[in-house]
Amino acid sequence: MSDPQFSVGIDLGTTHSVVSYVSLNEADAEQTHLRVLDIPQLTAPGVIGEKKQLPSFMYQAHEAELASGDRVLPWDGQPQTVVGELARQLGSKTPIRLVASAKSWLSHAGVDRRSALLPVQSPDEVPRVSPLFASTAYLRHLRDAWNQQFPEAPLAEQDLVITVPASFDPAARELTVEAAQAIGLRQAVLLEEPQSALYSWIQSSAGGWRDQVRPGEVILVVDVGGGTTDLSLIAVTEEDGNLTLNRVAIGDHILLGGDNMDLALAYGLRAKLQAEGKRLEPWQIQALTAACREAKEALLAEGDLQEVPIVVPSRGSSLIGGALRTSLTRDEVYAALVEGFFPRVELTERPVHQARTGLTALGLPYAQDARITAHLAGFLSRQVGATGDLAGFSPSGGQRFLHPSAVLLNGGVFNSGVLANRLLDVLNLWLAADQAPPARLLQGADLDLAVSRGAAYYGYVRKGKGVRIRGGTAAAYYVGVESSMPAVPGVAPPLEALCIAPFGMEEGSQADLPPYEFGVVVGEPVHFRFFASTVRRDDLVGTRLDWWPEDEVEELAEIEVVLSAEHHHPGDIVPVHLLARVTEVGTLQLEALAKEGGQRWKVEFDVRSDNATAVAAA
Repeated sequence: MSDPQFSVGIDLGTTHSVVSYVSLNEADAEQTHLRVLDIPQLTAPGVIGEKKQLPSFMYQAHEAELASGDRVLPWDGQPQTVVGELARQLGSKTPIRLVASAKSWLSHAGVDRRSALLPVQSPDEVPRVSPLFASTAYLRHLRDAWNQQFPEAPLAEQDLVITVPASFDPAARELTVEAAQAIGLRQAVLLEEPQSALYSWIQSSAGGWRDQVRPGEVILVVDVGGGTTDLSLIAVTEEDGNLTLNRVAIGDHILLGGDNMDLALAYGLRAKLQAEGKRLEPWQIQALTAACREAKEALLAEGDLQEVPIVVPSRGSSLIGGALRTSLTRDEVYAALVEGFFPRVELTERPVHQARTGLTALGLPYAQDARITAHLAGFLSRQVGATGDLAGFSPSGGQRFLHPSAVLLNGGVFNSGVLANRLLDVLNLWLAADQAPPARLLQGADLDLAVSRGAAYYGYVRKGKGVRIRGGTAAAYYVGVESSMPAVPGVAPPLEALCIAPFGMEEGSQADLPPYEFGVVVGEPVHFRFFASTVRRDDLVGTRLDWWPEDEVEELAEIEVVLSAEHHHPGDIVPVHLLARVTEVGTLQLEALAKEGGQRWKVEFDVRSDNATAVAAA
């Protein structure tokens, strides 16, 4: 294997995927020349076009729908799947065959992400695939597009960075790595999307970023993508006369983004059609949502376009004139998105949680409250003390929330100046109420391509050639330890949460836990319970919690494994010493080392039936 020539960044997005790259031979870290790959893809049956973005959609075409020559790619005469622009076009007409939002499903802990469940609610004759399969298909297309353009520098031999939401849990991160490894990309590392957006802003400023921020400031990164809203806080400090960036907080995993906005627009148009006496079937709502997605992007883009016609197909004869026709206007988009997703709210507002019905259709666990500003209010209030341990920052006494001094936006949603300005206006109202200076908007970000560009730059920075954001784990992680006690009817044994990875633990590092007496059960199914906290920054490795406030610690998906009973009997409890490791790709591993015999068990977030695998090694 030859030395890598490029650092390659892949934004594996919910609605679009992008590839950027930079030569590792670039000498000037402040003047790196980043490029975005033109991705060949089907833009119509049998027609190949090149675009900077690959729509993250897969279409399960009927066997008679496309001729054999209609789906030929430059590198594959018989591709298994239809992905990209043609998939999006066909899916807007026949949504029951469209695989969408695979990235959101990949983070859904409530389903088996290896099982064939997409497209959801499709009839039996439509083949289904798993979220992992779809993600792998998008990466395969990007790999092949790269290899066609750079046959002398195959992607498997380059430094590769793939971005994930900051709030992705260890299971979703590991699945992303597995998707890359399945197509031979075993060298991939992961980077949080808000950090990647900030890296892109740093690189695009050609060194000018130092003139836009100063020590003691906090940058709020708001990334509203197709499926998630990511919130991060970056503190600016000074070290040996140089500015240093420190990621100090991330928000919860919020399934709230462009998908929700498409649904909001679709339901608004459904109401308009119903007012005209036209009733839509459920499958037509899917088609309407897909049409709204395309119309929204056109109406939010710069230009004078004020209205987009919407056509909803019909398969029955009861509707006069066949297809249903309506239109979506720019004013309707602004009204639905501004007031629905970015309303003016008080700082004390919190996202609303409503009781759910006992039975629900299989779907993504979208945030129940669509108000991004309410989520932001809760996030900044929880993180009021996030900079307390950093030099150059004043105590937060008297503040109701952490005061950002600058805002960096990311995501195509903010191509609309109306939405960007509303978010900034709401934040500055809160700051004014606390008698704090207003926050300013950082300029120069590429809202559609920033994440992949920042990922490529990060790979370059990892070679020691540029400015690196200090981060580590975005949460403190804990494993549940069951106390030993006599059986009491109706009373579960008390559970402690043992800290195995503190907040900010660096990738590639490991931590030995204090020599407590632990035991693991081998040879039979056991459950591991893991917890995470984005606000407990002072817990060290080995901290044991026998109680915690409900809003400080969140339980992750439970893991069921069978630890090898080699040299032991099934059901034996083996005394062990624990250590935790954060891998280079940012996933978490827990190892148990037998105190006698040298046997070793490793529990990692590989998600066999969603969550992890256990490996026994001598």
